[in-house]
Amino acid sequence: LVSTILAKTSNIPSKMMLSPIVSIIALFSSLSPGSSLSVTVFGGGGFTGSRVCKLLVNKGASVTSISKSGTVPSWCQDEEWSSKVEWKKGDLLSADDASLDMLVGSPDAVVSCVGVVGTDPDVLLKGNGNANVAAFNSAKRGGKLQRAAYVSVGSEVDACKENWLPEFFKSYFEGKIVAEKAAIDAMGGDAKKVCLVKPTFIYGGTEFGLLPPRVNYEYGSGVEELLMLPPFKILADITPGLIKVALRPPVCVDSVAAACAKAAMDDSGADL
Repeated sequence: LVSTILAKTSNIPSKMMLSPIVSIIALFSSLSPGSSLSVTVFGGGGFTGSRVCKLLVNKGASVTSISKSGTVPSWCQDEEWSSKVEWKKGDLLSADDASLDMLVGSPDAVVSCVGVVGTDPDVLLKGNGNANVAAFNSAKRGGKLQRAAYVSVGSEVDACKENWLPEFFKSYFEGKIVAEKAAIDAMGGDAKKVCLVKPTFIYGGTEFGLLPPRVNYEYGSGVEELLMLPPFKILADITPGLIKVALRPPVCVDSVAAACAKAAMDDSGADL
């Protein structure tokens, strides 16, 4: 089975649900103390991807970020680790294979945090599906790929697409499915070398946002603690669709990033 992280979903017993800080410490402690791995992070200039880059650098990996801007995110421009990342600019949808291969090179591992939201079905399918297909295919052509990780979407969110979400949003989920398949194909069909990280709502940072919807650390952590209480968990278990999703604890971006970093550096094949 594909190593899949279902962050704080209903199939995790309440007694096993750790606080975000404890979960992050557990993930960090399982990472090797040093690494000579070459890791490429697609979407490394983004909200989640940049934090993946930080963790990988701190664990000794050689890190390359590929994003549309190719710039260092503003939140970490003054942090020492950011100078150790090779920040590259590239458009996964417009670059031809030869150009993309020159950009990607031959990484040992890849993490893709590439994704888009919006209302245009074509944009949703290409931004979540085609872009990731191009990324994983290029990494595979590099010839050294050992493992891959991809930030997808929680199964309970996916279950809402039929009756709870606007018709155009189906393209978002279709794109995610295409991307998951591309990640597995990049590993020669060996799903044990692929980690699919499947959060629901991700929070973090210092700002609120609308597209994609986002709340900051302070607000999000408070909501997370509240929704982890037994009464809310029981209520979420028995309610349908988006109501169920809304009652699930949101996931800290640091937890998602830590899971991706572990997947990129851990060759044990164990589920996370």
